Amino acid sequence: MDEMTTKLYEVEAIRADFPILSREVHGKPLVYLDSAASAQKPRQVMDALMLAYTDTYSNVHRGLHFLSEASTDAYEAVRGSVASFIGAASGDEIVFTSGATMALNLIARCWAEPRLQPGDEILISIAEHHANIVPWQMVAEKTGATVRAFDMGPDGAFVMANLTDMITAKTRIIAIPHVSNVLGTVFPVAEISKVAKQAGALMVVDGCQGVVHMPVNVTSLGCDFYVFSAHKLYGPNGVGVLWGRADILAEMPPYMGGGDMIDRVTIEHSTYADPPVRFEAGTPPIAEVIALGAAVDYVTNIGMEAIRAHEQDILSYAHQRLSSVEGLQLIGTAPGKSGVVSFTMDCAHPHDISTIIDNNGVAIRAGHHCAQPLMDRLDLSSTARASVGVYTTRAEFDVLAESLEKVRRIFG
Repeated sequence: MDEMTTKLYEVEAIRADFPILSREVHGKPLVYLDSAASAQKPRQVMDALMLAYTDTYSNVHRGLHFLSEASTDAYEAVRGSVASFIGAASGDEIVFTSGATMALNLIARCWAEPRLQPGDEILISIAEHHANIVPWQMVAEKTGATVRAFDMGPDGAFVMANLTDMITAKTRIIAIPHVSNVLGTVFPVAEISKVAKQAGALMVVDGCQGVVHMPVNVTSLGCDFYVFSAHKLYGPNGVGVLWGRADILAEMPPYMGGGDMIDRVTIEHSTYADPPVRFEAGTPPIAEVIALGAAVDYVTNIGMEAIRAHEQDILSYAHQRLSSVEGLQLIGTAPGKSGVVSFTMDCAHPHDISTIIDNNGVAIRAGHHCAQPLMDRLDLSSTARASVGVYTTRAEFDVLAESLEKVRRIFG
């Protein structure tokens, strides 16, 4: 990180926005290194959530009174904010879901299931989160399609040839993460989108670990769908975003039936609203969507380039600091990686590591990280994973390293 960026990025001021970071755990200051699982929330987001309930709460879209119109305006304004945040052409391309998992299932059900034929192929990476595997398996079972996975490089890097060698005339969908939640590998989405287009395949991106760490412009990326969850972007639980190209959304049937997603209903037949409302049956998470808007405003005010520079500095230091711990092996060392540091120790299971360092107030994730095929490929049952956020400091990785030295002393 250059000197000017360091001066502009005031991490202590940012940390002051997150009340939970001032608490202690087991009598020690909290060191929260689990943002990849779910990020902490700034006051600005929690205030927006509470205000939505205490000041303007009412159901949206179907009322003519003041509160309903105020809630509707605030809710719909977030579509525009999110569209601007990710470089979408219009808020009409933003579908609110319960999370990225629902968004991926929606794509599988509403785009893939009506179109796939026996023998068609869905191509994913070996590094997928289960949310970008299981929905494709389910639709493949129904349609007779096949799910295939391409491998990563020995350091966890993306290798284009591994993908292109597996593309055939039957490839209909390519689904990848923007950033691996285990390896931290950043996939070259724009390049892969060009390959997908040449193959005539739909391009789907799980952006959960991407949009939180770097600027995203879906138009420049050239993909067809991009999904992410609010809770990893310092927003509330229970809300996600599905961005899809307008022409593709217009061709898709609804995911669920109910109120709000209809145009006209008779006993014999129903017609459906245009996207995005077509995919938002029932009463939506109104206050949570409004709080998502506050989260987008929060990171936008900091600046995504500034966030990326800060986090890359922390990640580089983390690799350096943890590499000094005896018996520790880093998992995923691709150049330009983002967000996470996964590792194992030769003396202790990741679950034991996490339990012991928790006594020092250090919160990390231990397990397969919903990426069992990748774990099988690495011949591991699990890893320990530390992850960074806007509020992470170098000093926190010093505490982690010191805590891991304690693990070494205990297990020898």
